[in-house]
Amino acid sequence: MDIYYSPSAPGFFSAVIYRKEQMPSDAVPISLEQHQALMLGESLGKVITLNDKGVPVLSEPVAAPVDMSAKEREWRDAQMQSVMWLRERHRDQQEIGGSTTLSGDQFADLLVYMQDLRDWPQSPDFPDSEHRPMAPAWITDQTE
Repeated sequence: MDIYYSPSAPGFFSAVIYRKEQMPSDAVPISLEQHQALMLGESLGKVITLNDKGVPVLSEPVAAPVDMSAKEREWRDAQMQSVMWLRERHRDQQEIGGSTTLSGDQFADLLVYMQDLRDWPQSPDFPDSEHRPMAPAWITDQTE
């Protein structure tokens, strides 16, 4: 059985099903053993590429580059989300005229931290995670 591989398709073509003129022009013949090995490799996460002789071979997939700026923005957004409840609780407690869980200084520190998070993408050190805004230490002691 004649089997062909086309990198432009990408895919395999059998001469039993397709006539040569129906296949992509870059289709190259491969053996049944090559076909089986390539299919097995693909199922295990490998990718099919062509070697310098135009023969299909298995390669490790190339990892997509990590967008550090996007990753840092995700971190920043998660940090903002994780402290919003503190701000809301404090404002609600003030609004109803009750005592507040946070002191005035803690609330001010929280607002400064949240502003630092908002400003983080404009920092000259962005997206270096070693220079991230630091949360006030007391925040970890708060519970919802």
